[in-house]
Amino acid sequence: MQRTVAEIISIGDELLIGQVINTNASWMGQQLSLAGIAVKQVTVISDDSEHILAALEEASQRAGIVLITGGLGPTKDDITKQTLCAYFNTKLVFHQPTYDNVANLFKNRGFKLTELNSKQADIPANCTPITNFNGTAPGMWFEEKGIIYVSMPGVPFEMKPMMSDFIVPELRKRFVNQVIIHKTILTQGVGESFLAAKIEDWENNLPSNIKLAYLPHPGMVRLRLTGIGTDETVLNKQIEQTANELYPQISDLIFGFDEDTLESVVGKLLLENKLTLSTAESCTGGYLAHLITSVAGSSAYYKGSIISYANEVKQSELGISETDLILHGAVSEVVVRQMAEAVRARLATDYAIATSGIAGPDGGTDEKPVGTTWIAISGPNGTKSQKFLFGEGRDRNIHRAAISGLNMLRKEIA
Repeated sequence: MQRTVAEIISIGDELLIGQVINTNASWMGQQLSLAGIAVKQVTVISDDSEHILAALEEASQRAGIVLITGGLGPTKDDITKQTLCAYFNTKLVFHQPTYDNVANLFKNRGFKLTELNSKQADIPANCTPITNFNGTAPGMWFEEKGIIYVSMPGVPFEMKPMMSDFIVPELRKRFVNQVIIHKTILTQGVGESFLAAKIEDWENNLPSNIKLAYLPHPGMVRLRLTGIGTDETVLNKQIEQTANELYPQISDLIFGFDEDTLESVVGKLLLENKLTLSTAESCTGGYLAHLITSVAGSSAYYKGSIISYANEVKQSELGISETDLILHGAVSEVVVRQMAEAVRARLATDYAIATSGIAGPDGGTDEKPVGTTWIAISGPNGTKSQKFLFGEGRDRNIHRAAISGLNMLRKEIA
């Protein structure tokens, strides 16, 4: 009985060519971490027998638990099962319970069981099968020289129940693991290096069993605390105390924790205070409205948006002064403040957010380079505006503008 580490092997050419994103490994890593099992490495390989054999051999040198996904379908390109037989020096044998499960699955779906799918009941002789209630390929549990190998389908809605219902609980029974707890502090307003400078003293005095990771993302930085201990209750209290010590130092930058999003935090503030919101978007082109409406129940506080991408729409729909557009340009404090005030009045909301900027890659000048963005918040206490210089990258600039607008509103309401 010992604490061990795991390795994940993801099999599939579609992963290597970027056709499919490897979300399986990310989700599996989260589940293992919550169970107190650290992941040593994630390896992505092609549907090639030699590659699979080499990856298994290398993983056995690093980890006590090897989790494999992919290559278990009924077609000829799915070779994982045969390769596992070669690795464990065994052969395929017919397994009646697996056949019955596959037959019932086809019957319940109104299909005739094909010969190809019936071969899913052939499994390596030395494995313990794991029933797949959502597909035809069973999971397979092997134990060899003190190492546990588990092979699962690559289809997420087939793999996840196996992990949650059988594999993770079984691993927890077998290993006495230390508790691993993560807490993520979400910040917006400054970059990673500026944030690190502000919290340097706090970081230098972290307890030895708690580590800090900076996870930058366009428009925000996540601070992830990871604590390791033997008592979950004690460790939870220690993590909370550590986070509480940080809060006074950067309270103006923190907008949430763990799975919070700015759009959900702002939505909750609007809902709790019975406030309504509208938006006028130029450079964000509706992306700000998309984030707001991605939150369930947003219809209770969000009234709508006027996407005034062209200057003539700014004039006709928002009443922006033609003179101001000529003198100051669409990307200006004067114009963005008028946009916020106009949409707030037109849609009769308590607050409004307006965005106008140069997303790029073209359109920048020496005076207003790409990334120059003006954002305004109009509300009961008047209109406030702020200029941002987001830099290069169109998608990045659009996202950062929307996030910054939401954070300005959060600060205004909070």
